[in-house]
Amino acid sequence: MAEVTDGEFTAFVNDRGEALLRVAYALAGSQHGAEDLLQNALAKAYTRWPQIRGDAEPYVRRILYHDQVSGWRRRARRPEVPLDAVPEVPAERDSGHDADLRMLLRDALLTLPPRQRAVLTLRYLEDLSVEQTAALLGCRTGTVASQASRALAKLRRLVPAFAEYADRPEVSR
Repeated sequence: MAEVTDGEFTAFVNDRGEALLRVAYALAGSQHGAEDLLQNALAKAYTRWPQIRGDAEPYVRRILYHDQVSGWRRRARRPEVPLDAVPEVPAERDSGHDADLRMLLRDALLTLPPRQRAVLTLRYLEDLSVEQTAALLGCRTGTVASQASRALAKLRRLVPAFAEYADRPEVSR
């Protein structure tokens, strides 16, 4: 039985690991943080595999969100340390304005409070409804709507070029 379970779990990780890593990256804000977050979530899921194997992905995603929010709560805010020069960050796939906008948005997202960042990740990256997001985060639908509204307003203030994108009907659903 253990061999079948291990094989099924390995197949699940091979099949859904990349998508789960993208979600973890959106939550953690760095590749290393995302890899650690996903590894911990998969370790927790492995111990429960016989019970969750038919519906494992939502379970793993829930672990990702809860672990990241718990980590944000545990860590004390560290004071920002000014640098003499801005470090160079290479653009990956985009060039020009799109790459600049992506970097500005990434930095702005990192300034959001944990719940707002989780709400935006669930609503717009995961494309979940307000109701699904509320259920996953264990809060009311009104909380999801207000957190999303506040987060988008802050992003509009921090990154004015984002306002044009965020005001599209398909985004502000």
